Amino acid sequence: MTTKRQNQLLDEFISLINKNEFYNAHESIEAIWFPRRFENSDEVKLLRGFINAAVSFELSKRGRESSSQKVWKTYLKYRPLLKELDSEFIKKYYLISKCLEDKKLLL
Repeated sequence: MTTKRQNQLLDEFISLINKNEFYNAHESIEAIWFPRRFENSDEVKLLRGFINAAVSFELSKRGRESSSQKVWKTYLKYRPLLKELDSEFIKKYYLISKCLEDKKLLL
């Protein structure tokens, strides 16, 4: 995947989260994560965390609060990787994390 395409998908994720289109947001990050899912890297784990955050919001939207909380914990598990990650997308990942945590406060 090109850097340009990944940046587009990350921007799309933020936009969709802000529009409460959590399922579609999940799909945009999954397009980045899926081809790399077997890599044992902190970046891939962080992407999985972002996917889980979007799933958590979708579950909450559907009234499945208990399941939502369980999935949110997966995001929280991977969030500390931000501080250890060396990636050209690190600023965008921090922006995503802030977006997710701000959204969580509103739900």
